[in-house]
Amino acid sequence: MNFRPRAKEEPEINLIPFIDVLLVVLIFLMLSTTYSKYTELQLKLPVADAETQRDYPKEVLVAVSSDGRYSVQGTPLAGRGVEGVAVALGEAAKAGKDSVVIITADAAAPHQAVITVMEAARRAGLSQITFATQSSAQAGKR
Repeated sequence: MNFRPRAKEEPEINLIPFIDVLLVVLIFLMLSTTYSKYTELQLKLPVADAETQRDYPKEVLVAVSSDGRYSVQGTPLAGRGVEGVAVALGEAAKAGKDSVVIITADAAAPHQAVITVMEAARRAGLSQITFATQSSAQAGKR
């Protein structure tokens, strides 16, 4: 009789089948994913369904027209430069640094015109910026 203890075999984890399955899943995901080109996006901005909030004493209204002209608090600006817009924002900000800049841009306004207003607000020390939109019901009436 053999009473010596047998050497127990350690369980072995085989990772090769696991890696094979992961590679098959990765290849499947890569082949089934579709990529969109940014040039194919047709965007129509801005429209949103939100409650209108008006008559805040700390707000500075900046309008950007479709051809890139600016108006601060209803007063048209002569220039289109960042410095001129920054000076007008600084003068219109009655609450100082706590003022909120509300950008009302035409849907066809150049992107650079909106970025110019944002840069002018930064230079004027105004860090709270929001964008005004119209509701989809109002957009349908036009």
